[in-house]
Amino acid sequence: MSNVESGTTPEDGEESIPTWDDEYFEQVGGRLAYHYDLERDYRVDGERFTLYGEMVIENKKHFLHPSIEIGNHWSYEYLFARRRERVTEDDLDRLVELGHDLADERIDPDEEHYSSEFTFVTVTSEIPDAVRSRVSGLDERTLLKYGYNGHYEVNLVVVAPEQRELVANDAADVKEAFTTWDDIERDEPGLLRLIARRFQL
Repeated sequence: MSNVESGTTPEDGEESIPTWDDEYFEQVGGRLAYHYDLERDYRVDGERFTLYGEMVIENKKHFLHPSIEIGNHWSYEYLFARRRERVTEDDLDRLVELGHDLADERIDPDEEHYSSEFTFVTVTSEIPDAVRSRVSGLDERTLLKYGYNGHYEVNLVVVAPEQRELVANDAADVKEAFTTWDDIERDEPGLLRLIARRFQL
């Protein structure tokens, strides 16, 4: 028996949700607000991001009774998003490198660590074919101690809202929040359920 808990709930209050002057990021923030702890104008390792989100999920496994815990696992989601006039393959490579650097800094590899996801979203005016190909083919999953200490993954999303276009690698579950021109499909697995699936070993 297992139970998945998220670190942020609607009861935390809307006063903790930041606002953005950018209408698109305001819409995205509204979609993310009750799953992620959000910040604006976030800086890390010399890079600046318009929106930053963080979510921590604890998966508790019990035996027969909730008071008898046989193991806890933790999943961490880190989201970085910004707007750029144009995006190149070199830009994507720098973001992937940043993701690996942050993994080294932030992950405490032990038997309770299940997964960490570092997702970088670039908002731009159009998506070049080379960028589309690079993003869709991305696979940056790294096992920690052969998987004994879980894994981490670096994800990329590039979105052109005015063109209603988005490309993401397969593991970027958060991409739905950035297709603001579409309603969120309630009959499809939501973000928390997708993460919960990762614990079903």
